[in-house]
Amino acid sequence: MARVKDRYLKEIRPAPIERFGYSSSMQAPRLLKITLNMGLGTEKQDKKSFESAQEQLAIIAGQHPNVRRARKSVASFKLREGMPVGVSVTLRRARMWEFLDRLVSIAVPRIRDFRGLNPRSFDGRGNYSMGVKEQLIFPEIDYDSIDVVRGLDVTITTSAKTDLEAFELLLGLGMPFAQEGRPGQAEREAKEKEAEEEQRKEEARQKAEVEQAALEQLKEENPEAYAKPEGEDEGAAEGGDDEAAESAEESSDNG
Repeated sequence: MARVKDRYLKEIRPAPIERFGYSSSMQAPRLLKITLNMGLGTEKQDKKSFESAQEQLAIIAGQHPNVRRARKSVASFKLREGMPVGVSVTLRRARMWEFLDRLVSIAVPRIRDFRGLNPRSFDGRGNYSMGVKEQLIFPEIDYDSIDVVRGLDVTITTSAKTDLEAFELLLGLGMPFAQEGRPGQAEREAKEKEAEEEQRKEEARQKAEVEQAALEQLKEENPEAYAKPEGEDEGAAEGGDDEAAESAEESSDNG
């Protein structure tokens, strides 16, 4: 079993069940397929170049790709119906997991000036697409055998119903998304802020309890230092009696 799939079953799948309130593990988002597509552009009329692209995609995917042909003629692009315009391959099950492992752990980190994958490239239905500018990021491709630098598109299809669920799935699988623009980022920041506020309140409460306990202990160890001076209560009482007598005298004079 691929290590990414093993981690998904043991660690990643239980998380969305709790977060999104699924009643069964079968409802948790999962990968369905990964599609690789390599367009030929101006190379479509060059048979040797077409065969080279087909061979390179087969090496990257570990599976023989299919030829994509034009559905209709377009004169401005010098395109005739049935002309090959690219090659594509669809990966499922074991090959899908194995390719994802290589993509995340080896290929993506080799992208020049890499600053994270675009988290906005979801289609609204839980599927993610990314573009690769050079096939050289895959170590299976021999640099000396490259005739033309070609890019390819990678589409990851999931069973997720929303982009947020798909994002959490791919993030757990190791996709290195950039921080800015992540789905549900505002919600996560609000929860983090609320958690920090609760933590500050709890720390303040614990501090007050510690100070109160320390004060009580000091009172027990040295009760004289915290006792009221003698005669304080009596003086207060006498002062109260004098004020009452004066008030009574004023009342009698007025009468």
